[in-house]
Amino acid sequence: MSSFSWPIRIYYESTDAGGVVYHAEYLKFFERGRSEWLRHLGFEHTQLKAEFGIIFVVRDLHIKYLQPARFDELLHVVTSLLEVGRSRLVFEQKLQRGDEVLTAAEVEVVSVDCETFKPTTISPTMKQHFLEIK
Repeated sequence: MSSFSWPIRIYYESTDAGGVVYHAEYLKFFERGRSEWLRHLGFEHTQLKAEFGIIFVVRDLHIKYLQPARFDELLHVVTSLLEVGRSRLVFEQKLQRGDEVLTAAEVEVVSVDCETFKPTTISPTMKQHFLEIK
């Protein structure tokens, strides 16, 4: 399984009064990781909408908070594709300080029509690309 790593600096805006990252901020970090993963593969969200008429939405999320992330740390979001389905992708994502996993999540996203928001098939070209890197 191939992994993609994206650096994240922890800014004051993401922390509570104690300098610890607020729990909901991790969702933003993981979203950035998936977006940068797609960009790394040559797919922009705007392109997916314009060319394929799709957007990816989070359908399911399981998250474990293991260690706190703190103000001003430079961490990495590590994104790995676990499953590729007809209209869904399942990712394993981790926020790491070096090799130490601070937060781990499994995120299921679904391809939906950008107008009806109903699930739609991932294009064969994209699906093949995803399967090749998995």
